[in-house]
Parts: sequence; C-alpha cells; structure tokens
Amino acid sequence: MTTLALRIGTRGSPLALAQTRQVRSLLAAALSVREESLPIEIIRTTGDAIQDRPLSESGGKGLFTRELDTALIEGAIDLAVHSSKDLPTHLPPEITIAGYLPREDVRDAWIGRNGATLDALAKGAVVGTASLRRGAQVKRLRPDLSVTLLRGNVETRLRKVESGEVDGTLLALAGLKRLGLESHATAILSIDDFLPAAGQGAIAITKRVGDNRVRDALAPIVDAATGAALAAERAFLTVLDGSCRTPIAAHAKLDGAELVFHGLVLRADGSEVFEARRRGPAVDAALIGDDAANEILLRLPHGVASLV
Repeated sequence: MTTLALRIGTRGSPLALAQTRQVRSLLAAALSVREESLPIEIIRTTGDAIQDRPLSESGGKGLFTRELDTALIEGAIDLAVHSSKDLPTHLPPEITIAGYLPREDVRDAWIGRNGATLDALAKGAVVGTASLRRGAQVKRLRPDLSVTLLRGNVETRLRKVESGEVDGTLLALAGLKRLGLESHATAILSIDDFLPAAGQGAIAITKRVGDNRVRDALAPIVDAATGAALAAERAFLTVLDGSCRTPIAAHAKLDGAELVFHGLVLRADGSEVFEARRRGPAVDAALIGDDAANEILLRLPHGVASLV
C-alpha cells in the first residue's frame, strides 16, 4: 500500500458520505494529493438495514460498525469514518481510533411540524426519535407527550415531520449543518436543558492497530482537544456499559488546560435523573469520565439496567 492508495470506508447514508468527503478533502490537502487518489468504499451495515425496530432490540451501536470493522481487518479498506456516537465502547482488538476531526456544534436541534416548539406542543402530541436518550429527555421536560420510534436517515425523518406522521423530532445540529439542512431546525436546544450523546458532533476515524502509515497520514488532520473530550465521554460510557439500551448523555470540553465534564443517566420515562460533574486536568480526561460514572453507579445499586 502506498499513501496514494488509501481506501476510505463508510456507510452509504447522505450524512455518512458528507462526513467521509470532509475527511477525504482534509486528508488530500494534508498529503498534497488529489482527492480521487483516496477512493471511498461504501459498505452497507446491519444498522442501515434495520428500520422497523429500535437498535436496542437488535444489538446496539455495533450494528453501524460491524461490517466496516470486518473490511478494515480483512484489508479491504485502510481507514473508516464514523459518527463518533455510533462507535461501541469496545472495539475489536485489531482496530483502534486514529483520532477525530475538530468537533462541530454538539447541541440537539428540535424540528417541529409547522414550526411548533417543544414547549408549545399540545398535550399528547407525538415526538418521533430512535434515541432513548432523546426520548427520556423529552419526557423529562414534557411528561405529557408521547414518544414513538422514528428511524431513517436525516432527510427521511424531516419528511415524516413535514407529512404529519409525528409532531416533531430531534436531530444532531452537527448533522444538519454538514448536510446543509440547518434551516429546518425550529429551535436549538441548550446543553443545560438537553445534554447531548457522548461523541455527538465529532467525526471519528478508525484504523488497524499497528498501521503506522495511516496513523502518520492522519496526524495533521486529527484534533487533540476533541480527542480529550471524547476520551472522557467514552470512559463514562464504558464504566456504565453504555449501549443503545440505556438513556445516557455526556459532554466534555476543554477550558484551557482543564477539562469540564457533565454526564447523566436517565430512567427511560424521564422520571429520574442521575448526574455527575467533574473538572480536572485534560491529561486525565479518561480518569475524569471514569470517576464521574462510578459516582453515578454508587447511587444505582442495581446498575443502570434498572432504569430501563
């Protein structure tokens, strides 16, 4: 393999392709090569094929990465691009996270039918989402609303709101921006009211363990600050056995040389919330996330599964 033959694997959704093209553009500039010399390989994942039920009932986050992992391990691709929040906490031993692009806006966007805000929805209105975290936080703010499953790519979900299938939905603002669809947002939800998913807004790149050529090629485009934030957020998930089965939210950011962390776990119906906040040296990012998660576990003697 030469630098000019790096093959980039991705899912085939419009958002996944937009993110992969961003990685390819930055990588081509860093390597001083044409983008066409970095071919994109589209790989259909199990998660893309399942549209009729929650991923929590089908195996969780790994459904969006399994086939990409296999392609990496077998050498069919040299690196893979992911939405960071889709990465499972435990990767195959042959694969590692090479780094992250600088993080986009981490906030959630509310999309309401006919421009209705979340606060203004009538009692019993239907909010569609595939995220237990979003559903639980909606119920926390508006226990009188109904939450139902809404799968599909970003454009599909927007159409279902416009058609009246649901009265509103929530999507990552970062994804809307990358697709040029930010104008569809009725409101941007503050982090204080609506904590994002661990990894939200960040694009992750994975590679084979020991593949130093890919590591060196990616070094100029990966972001250390995002890496520190994600180290804390992923450590928080790992301790809590974070998957698609439990509503968990986490957000970390750098403040100078320090990292500020906020994490929470919710009961599925939003009726209970357990949270922890930490601040400490950025070099201890993973320890900060780990410690915050253990604080919450002390208040959950039967574990996070008891909140489902």
